[in-house]
Amino acid sequence: MSVSTVPADQSLCRDIPEPLPVLGRDVTVPLVTGGEVTYAALDYAASAPALQRVWDDVAAYAPYYGSVHRGAGYLSQLSTDLFENARRTVAEFLDCRAEDQVVFTRSTTDSLNLLARALPADCQVFVFETEHHASLLPWRDARVTYLDAPRTPERAVATLERALADRDPHGPALVCVTGASNVTGELWPVRELAAAAHAHGARIVLDAAQLAPHHPVSVRDLDVDWVAFSGHKLYAPFGAGVLAGRADWLREAEPYLAGGGASRTVARRADGSVDVRWHESAARHEAGSPNVIGAYAVASACAALTEAGFDDLVARERYLIRKVRAGLAEVPEVRVLSLFGEDAPRVGVISFVVAGWNSSHFAAALSAEYGIGVRDGLFCAHPLVRTLLGGDPQSQGECGAPEAAPGEKSLNAIRVSFGAGTPDEHVDRFVAAVRELVRDGAKWTYRTEDGRCVPAV
Repeated sequence: MSVSTVPADQSLCRDIPEPLPVLGRDVTVPLVTGGEVTYAALDYAASAPALQRVWDDVAAYAPYYGSVHRGAGYLSQLSTDLFENARRTVAEFLDCRAEDQVVFTRSTTDSLNLLARALPADCQVFVFETEHHASLLPWRDARVTYLDAPRTPERAVATLERALADRDPHGPALVCVTGASNVTGELWPVRELAAAAHAHGARIVLDAAQLAPHHPVSVRDLDVDWVAFSGHKLYAPFGAGVLAGRADWLREAEPYLAGGGASRTVARRADGSVDVRWHESAARHEAGSPNVIGAYAVASACAALTEAGFDDLVARERYLIRKVRAGLAEVPEVRVLSLFGEDAPRVGVISFVVAGWNSSHFAAALSAEYGIGVRDGLFCAHPLVRTLLGGDPQSQGECGAPEAAPGEKSLNAIRVSFGAGTPDEHVDRFVAAVRELVRDGAKWTYRTEDGRCVPAV
């Protein structure tokens, strides 16, 4: 990455890497107050913009794509090689063990539901209430123990150890944990939790949806059994995800989907039924024509981030985090949400509430009046956000009301998130806009439409 120098009069002065080129960096959007402005995409935690490098790779391959594992033709063979090479690239990116499998899915949600389908009978699952719904909800057919939100990383490990000590030591068990919170951005003690799980005979799956785009993820170093992540958070287009890790439970389970590609042989029996032998490789859970372009895009993003160097990526992101947190700290009405405390290491995900403001109203004003895209709500982590907001929230007021009605609390928070493609100007504009909105109020009026706060026309 090339380097630019921050002017010496800035309080956060230092040499920092340039942002990586991403799609949409020059897109302009209209403002309700008139004119247009370059869009500030600060919703990376939902979906990061695709890297220009990834888009270029996909565009170069697109004329040549064909169905994999199916044909003798040149394009089919080319696509098969590219698809399997993508699997190897992802395995290298995750530092997988030689015997691990890499299964291409649609998303983190799809990956964890696949693993949930592969659990052995009577498996007990342990999951913290702080998880994203993608890792909180798939375990409906298992015995699930939900763990209370810990307030320190050390307490997280102690909570898990106590729960595992009370379980049946002879049955299978799985721990599901996030690597970085999609609400607070805080990093979880994955290595320590993995050690606790293994000490009690349990396995562990890492939801790396928010971790992999920001930090290197090593299956070996963290000693996790599986890792799941999504391409659309890793600077690749929508539609592809990964489940990587131990092969045994996946190999022994019924295929996630039944169909072509998952089956090795299919034959009629004398009694008229069908006898099927399923693949034991990753293909067992990749029935149908796979998303070759999606898999290639994920691999391209893995290669691009590796080549850029996570040391530079992390250094730039920490710089942006300090800028945003310092700016928000200057606005007394802003309360940043945190589980582990101010000093906890984190990625570029920050959620907050503003005294006197409905969060949907505030986010709508950032978009309509400043061209800044953030997210408001409970971020598909309802139990965690409600805990951070101080209990079960009551009904919220209308989005256009600058203050909640007496006795009411906002049902949601505001989340700003950024990453490898975020320029300084976007976070500077965001901090300035927060300060101005709190000081002067919105310039426009807003109303609720289909559950969303929108500018009144």
